[in-house]
Amino acid sequence: QVQVVESGGGLVEAGGSLRLSCAASGSALSIKNIAWYRQAPGKQRDLVASTYSSGSTKYADSVKGRFTISRDNAKNTGYLQMNSLKPEDTAVYYCNAEILLGSFTYSYWGQGTQVTVSS
Repeated sequence: QVQVVESGGGLVEAGGSLRLSCAASGSALSIKNIAWYRQAPGKQRDLVASTYSSGSTKYADSVKGRFTISRDNAKNTGYLQMNSLKPEDTAVYYCNAEILLGSFTYSYWGQGTQVTVSS
């Protein structure tokens, strides 16, 4: 059974940094794409950053130059390095992993990790 678990959230002052991790566990799996989303209270869940099996990456305009998405395929883990954090970055951050199992690709969500940036 595949599990996707985020970690690394917390409380940080504006201007600080956090590094989120997204680890996929299970047998015989291979992660194709990883994406980070965030959802602030009362708002929709928005895409923050994504990385693809091709190596390409994509960022929301609001985080370009501050956030970096990366992955370690050997560890089936994705990361989101967040620098120069702002209060408006406060949200629950979710990882979505598209995982190849045999011949099929499945989408898995983590449980979310809270990021709070104080002003």
